[in-house]
Amino acid sequence: MQRPIDYFDNTGRDDAWAGGVRMLPITTPKGEFRVWTKRVGNNPTVKLLLLHGGPGATHEYFEASDSFLPAAGIEYYYYDQLGSAWSDQPDDPDLWTVPRFVDEVEQVRIGLGLDSDNFYLLGHSWGGWLAMEYALEHQEHLKGLVISNMMSSGPAYNPYAERVLMPAMDQAVLAEIKRFEATDTTSDPRYMELLNEHHYVHHVLRRPLDQWPNPVIRSFAAINPSIYVPIQGPSELGAGGLLLTWDRTDDLQRITVPTLVIGAQHDTMDPEWMRMMAGKLPRGTYLHCPNGSHMAMYDDQATYYEGLIGWIGRVEEGASGPAA
Repeated sequence: MQRPIDYFDNTGRDDAWAGGVRMLPITTPKGEFRVWTKRVGNNPTVKLLLLHGGPGATHEYFEASDSFLPAAGIEYYYYDQLGSAWSDQPDDPDLWTVPRFVDEVEQVRIGLGLDSDNFYLLGHSWGGWLAMEYALEHQEHLKGLVISNMMSSGPAYNPYAERVLMPAMDQAVLAEIKRFEATDTTSDPRYMELLNEHHYVHHVLRRPLDQWPNPVIRSFAAINPSIYVPIQGPSELGAGGLLLTWDRTDDLQRITVPTLVIGAQHDTMDPEWMRMMAGKLPRGTYLHCPNGSHMAMYDDQATYYEGLIGWIGRVEEGASGPAA
């Protein structure tokens, strides 16, 4: 995929004066709010919107993209979902529903002028959940979909954690973690200290904590727990909240746009389940990151970005040439 010669030419772009940043109005049942977006680059046929995880984290952990996507000529958009740090943060639990977030993504698409001639959507973790839901409602607007490090089933998440992840942990530590969850005291700082030391450095980002990249530290520090806990549960060690009963596996066959599923060997999510998802998608492709975990865009970075860029290039070849 060749970078357009005017990739860095912002002439005529109405967001150029603000460095690509736009605060987009979002209409909700509880009033109008604004969400933060930032464009990087120019490519009329390839525009990638990034959906961060959490839920309630920020776009910041995607900043590794700056080292890869411009060279590939991909125009991309950072975006903080409503309730996340750089966007408005209304204190209203009625807003934290999946259909409301899907409608928000559609309003962002319209606000940014994205359509089926150029619109690629990448969702990571919770963002992958949201991307699947968006595709099931609005795939007519998509050119391509990327589901990164997210299983299509909450009920399948816990058995994987119980069968594979928890037995590998120090069992005394696991018992202490479980006591915090059973007594609803997960706000105790020790709960996250235990998870960081005994789970997150093995399955969220495979580096010692003092080597975690600054964009990840900033993004995780800004997580809004009033969104995260009701949707995900108290941590990445299994499912809780709305995720506990959410399952779209049988609906994957309805997503007919080209779709890339990214999984990782050491992920909190079952990589074989994500490989299976790609098989269920009519135009699915699976990318495996053998050295990666949940944040494979960092701990298996070359595999992740080279695979993503290569897949977009193949979709573009199919879109502009003979049918694949």
